[in-house]
Amino acid sequence: MKNFEINRNNKYVALSSTFLLFNIFFQVGTVHAEKEADNTVNVTVTGSRISKAAKDGANSITVIKASDIEREGFSNAYEALNNFSQNTGTTQGSDAGNTYTPTANTISLKGLGPNHTLILINGHRVADYPTAYDGAVNFVNLANIPSAIIDRIEILSNGASAIYGSDAIAGVVNIILKKATDGTQINFKTGGTQQGGGENGRLQLTGSKEWNDHFNTVYAVELSTRKPIWAKDRDFMSNTSLLGEKPRNIAGRKDAVTGAYLPIGGCTGLSKLFSGTVIQYGGTDNCASSVSRPTYWTIQTKNKSENLYLGNTYTVNDNLEFFAEGLLGLNQMENNTRGPSWTSLSATQGYFLNQNSGNYEIWNRSFAPEEIGEVNAINSKWNDLSANINLGVRGNIADTSWKYETSYTGSIYTSEITRKGRLLANVDNYFLGKQLGTDASGIPIYLPDISKINTPLTANLFNTISGATVEKDKSWSQSLNFSTTGNVFKLPKGQAKLALIAELGRQGFTIKPDSNLSNNVFYNANSQGGYGGIRDRQALGAELYLPLLTNLSSTLSGRYDRYSLSDNAISKFTFGSNLEFRPVSTLLLRANYATSFRAPDMNYVFLQKQNGYYPSTTDYWRCEQSGQPLNKCQYANVSPGANYTLVGNKDLKPENGASYGAGFVWSPKKNIDVSLDYWHVKINNLITNLDPDRLLKTEADCRAGRDNIASSQCQDAFARIQRNPASNLITANDITNINVQPINAATQQVSGIDLTTNWRFSPLDLGQFIWSINYTRLLSSKSKQFESDQYNNDLKDMTNTDWRDKLNTSLSWSKNKFASTVLVNRFGKIPSSDGSVYLKPEITVNWSASYKVSSQLSASVIVNNLFNNIPKDYTGGWPYYPVNNYSAYGREAWLEVNYKF
Repeated sequence: MKNFEINRNNKYVALSSTFLLFNIFFQVGTVHAEKEADNTVNVTVTGSRISKAAKDGANSITVIKASDIEREGFSNAYEALNNFSQNTGTTQGSDAGNTYTPTANTISLKGLGPNHTLILINGHRVADYPTAYDGAVNFVNLANIPSAIIDRIEILSNGASAIYGSDAIAGVVNIILKKATDGTQINFKTGGTQQGGGENGRLQLTGSKEWNDHFNTVYAVELSTRKPIWAKDRDFMSNTSLLGEKPRNIAGRKDAVTGAYLPIGGCTGLSKLFSGTVIQYGGTDNCASSVSRPTYWTIQTKNKSENLYLGNTYTVNDNLEFFAEGLLGLNQMENNTRGPSWTSLSATQGYFLNQNSGNYEIWNRSFAPEEIGEVNAINSKWNDLSANINLGVRGNIADTSWKYETSYTGSIYTSEITRKGRLLANVDNYFLGKQLGTDASGIPIYLPDISKINTPLTANLFNTISGATVEKDKSWSQSLNFSTTGNVFKLPKGQAKLALIAELGRQGFTIKPDSNLSNNVFYNANSQGGYGGIRDRQALGAELYLPLLTNLSSTLSGRYDRYSLSDNAISKFTFGSNLEFRPVSTLLLRANYATSFRAPDMNYVFLQKQNGYYPSTTDYWRCEQSGQPLNKCQYANVSPGANYTLVGNKDLKPENGASYGAGFVWSPKKNIDVSLDYWHVKINNLITNLDPDRLLKTEADCRAGRDNIASSQCQDAFARIQRNPASNLITANDITNINVQPINAATQQVSGIDLTTNWRFSPLDLGQFIWSINYTRLLSSKSKQFESDQYNNDLKDMTNTDWRDKLNTSLSWSKNKFASTVLVNRFGKIPSSDGSVYLKPEITVNWSASYKVSSQLSASVIVNNLFNNIPKDYTGGWPYYPVNNYSAYGREAWLEVNYKF
């Protein structure tokens, strides 16, 4: 098959293995190499409440500095973390089409999903994004945390519920904001894509000021704007018939019994729509276009944001300090994923009796940009506001070793969503006229005017049959936090240290759809109204550090968490333990074991009965029945997709996680580190809300006999997918609904290795070089829906689009006024969209170069995707690339100027 490659000889795997061995041979180091082995200081890092004089500890911590984010071509925390090697799971982002959360981005460490990684800002929780990811799980939006305010990002790759509580199963991401700046700086960055679209600009102002010996202020302002990229701007996806597929029908009249197209007077009247691409296809009055779908799909959203950070500290004396910090983000986003379309009586049976012809008929019509004013006229718009505050006091207790911190943390996130181009309830009457009654079977009778189908609308006329809805969602979180740490007793080999924490918190959310959705104002709309909920949480925890021998230490931690609603409560105790052994000063051996948990997502708990529809679905069983290949099947990628019913469950129990790992850090020289860690994570009692695509594939396999039809997995799929009887006259075997209620049932476990290296060297007089590598490989990944099921090998599951391994390596160079960085990303193999083969691994390269004009002025050039690599996949049809794995932006370039006052 042309236009895509199959990884048959593993040449990229061999190449990457050679590359890694080469680096180990030359003793490359970790991201911690900037701290000399003999010059350690007391530090507190993510994953521990206790400060220790150690360069590396029992937990694997990766640090991404603010300077790394900029020089490697990233604009915010999400982009840097999305590139991180341990982020092997794919997530739906802003370019993934018609998703629930196109204005938000998240990550999936170890492929365990966005809700199993705890996201912190300055060590504190923040409010979830108001709308649930994929309509199911709650998560923290990383897209609106700009680089201007970030000091560093610390990623803990172990389970850490015994330190941080719920959610810390796959790991913890702690985004640490700046406490000081190098003077006052203004930064301007502008650029775009080589192939068009996505032009963007960013302005940052950062600074800090010491007002006196006691008071210090840090501030950061960031303003940014970005134009959209449309699918039609990329040649390979600007036409949905690129491989000979049928053009998409945009107007037609069908016999509901035979499916044959009936005359509508030809397609000449519509020929100028969709930029003049409408044709009469197949010798019938099937008016179709191959560009109607790309016209309406933004593969990168239009975006505008304003972000402000202000941090203040007031030091009374050496033992007392007050602090207050706030982060405010405003974000306006627009996207477009599907043009408006109408199918007769789709809110009910979908067909009617035409009194003119005596036939049962189905009429349909899609609306072109020429009819609605312009394509931007129906853009959906998100106006988001996020705010976080953290204020409190910290200090030392008299002349003891004990330190304390008490604080209040508050966070709120609001989102107002305006969706335009929604058809009103009068649209049936516009195309069909007034209903004349019903036949003996209760089927509506109409006397319609055919010219309504083949005559273009004006924008004013379209506005009489369409309108807009406004949804207002909100989430919030607040907590009182107390922590203290100090020496408790002395052991022969050192001082034992203890940390204690206490937390009181409350979180809540509300979802308020437009009331007109449930008042028969809009066509084929269904809403059960708003919903929301509030729950309280309390926690007590302790961590104990024990220096057992001169070269052996252990840390033990335990925490009790309780989540309570008005009528029930859940609680969980988790514990953690680790060992550090240093047989020689240059080698650290480490091991850890921990239990973890996740409290049920609030969306799962409080969701009322909600009916909706998926953006698109593929009925694999119907495709198989009809003998049509997937990329040409009329039941594939049907948009809008099947209806679903989702109901919350207040009786859900916590998900239970357990993780263990072992590894080493070797630092043979001050400028070299190598770390290698093995990890294993298992989650029991996993709350599952089945992916409809996977469910439909399971159903097809069961009905075809590829899976045991008597298995619990098959029986569950049959129960969840509701279809019309095969005896139905018109809609035989059509999907009527998919039930996806959440339950505690599933089990998932993954294991893998992380390799991290860093090497600083200065050959001859060529300047300073830093060569670093991060590599993650999944060794196993398996899951099952019910305890009685057999494990599914997810690494060999051709529906699993997560990467099996990821590698990123960077080489940075600086000399005098010049500096440059090359970042190479290698993404492991993934299945093709039709699940028939593996696509080859992909490599992208980012490059940046900077020049210091003076002590105050510097300029940089940044190029992402230097070789303009856009991975293609033609096996599943349009859009012809793996949407959730890669972007279709192509080469991007920026000019950046920085001035320090």
